[in-house]
Amino acid sequence: MNHHTRYAGLTHPVGVCLVGGGAFGQSFLAQARFIRRLSARIAVDLTAEAAAKALFAAGFSPADIRLCENPGDARAAFDAGKAVAAAALDTVQDLPFDILVEATGHPEAAAIHAMAAIERRRHVLLVTKETDSVAGPILARRAREKSVGLTPVDGDQPALLIDMITWAETLGLDLIGAGKSSEYDFVFDATTGTVTSNGRTVSLPDLAPHWAPGERSLRAVAQARSAVLGTAFPLRAVPDLCELALVANATGFMPDVPPFHAPVARVPEVADLFSTGGSDSLFSGRRRLDVFHHLRAPDEASFAGGVFVTLACHDRASWQILAEKGHVVSRNGAFAMVYLPRHLLGIEAATSILDLAGLGISTYPEDYAPHFDLVAVATRDLPAGTRLDAIGHHHTIDGVTAELRPMQVLAADETTPYYLAANRTLARPVSKGAAIRPGDLALMPDSPLLALRLAQDSAFGPKTSGH
Repeated sequence: MNHHTRYAGLTHPVGVCLVGGGAFGQSFLAQARFIRRLSARIAVDLTAEAAAKALFAAGFSPADIRLCENPGDARAAFDAGKAVAAAALDTVQDLPFDILVEATGHPEAAAIHAMAAIERRRHVLLVTKETDSVAGPILARRAREKSVGLTPVDGDQPALLIDMITWAETLGLDLIGAGKSSEYDFVFDATTGTVTSNGRTVSLPDLAPHWAPGERSLRAVAQARSAVLGTAFPLRAVPDLCELALVANATGFMPDVPPFHAPVARVPEVADLFSTGGSDSLFSGRRRLDVFHHLRAPDEASFAGGVFVTLACHDRASWQILAEKGHVVSRNGAFAMVYLPRHLLGIEAATSILDLAGLGISTYPEDYAPHFDLVAVATRDLPAGTRLDAIGHHHTIDGVTAELRPMQVLAADETTPYYLAANRTLARPVSKGAAIRPGDLALMPDSPLLALRLAQDSAFGPKTSGH
């Protein structure tokens, strides 16, 4: 499409308030300064100083930033053309903005912020997928009831993959699977026998025999690679499952197995592995979701965090031509992969903002519903009293992994969404390998996120579980 034509009718800049000045928020603010259809000079963080730091890092001069402690300060600064830095959303709620960009990464805080914006009839760009995985569909419904919208963000994998799936469906392509590469490539240096991933370099010379599969089974080669890499690196990542939970609820695609197959693969192998019916195929059916760990050489391009679809090649002649041009087609010519090997964080967020606030278009469908849950599962015995803190850049819980399972309404002995369990305390012990149950947790009755999830269960019910 021609994006200038798409947004030609937007004659006034869309006003944006950012909550959460981390890496995503800073990249968004920095790019927004060059986008004439956006006005993004309101930032909220844990402290006004932190919000000001994000604005400064994005290129605002200190003279143009005001630390605001109350709504009056914020209004005066905004009317004077300054950038507003605040420690609470309430401080800036009366300012004239159209859309809230919620990028805190904190499940409970994001629920509060999203609902506050919706109640004031503002659109919500929900970057915090942790909250979305627990109660995104009810937030989307509440937004529609207020004649505004909620959307995931271009620049992150859920929106990019939903776009790719719906693009392929529009073209009438016969989709077999869809998914993403894990966040960090595995870079194998054959000259040193080392593998580098996410800043760590480990000597793994035993990977060398499994670099080129030759005529061997790709499934067997992927398993051998996993056996070697698994001695030094984790091969399951909660954020990957969280992102694909949103895609499952938006598209009807589903996991082939709850923790995903997650093979270690090179790009030319993906069409074979994420297909069905062959000796190299991992899927037992169609319209399945999965993730792969991209294995590459140091001089090969990254796929880290990219998205893809696999499809059946009904027009073999066309796909043979495409294969000769270097596109990814399976060994037997029956399947192909189409991919987008990038996500640009806040740098490309503006298109989702302009679509929602300017055109009224969300990446989510109107029937966005909770078909699947990201379920918390213990990876070791967890005693009563354990605090399940979600920490680090990826907001993961030590001793707890996740699986993508059909949604269940909250009940004492059913499963618990991963990010509803986050930052809470176990009231009773949980054994290794067991799903954490709501009855295992000291759930806070005044939790806004819990209230939203209960409202979602009531609104959608178990009838939406699975496909």
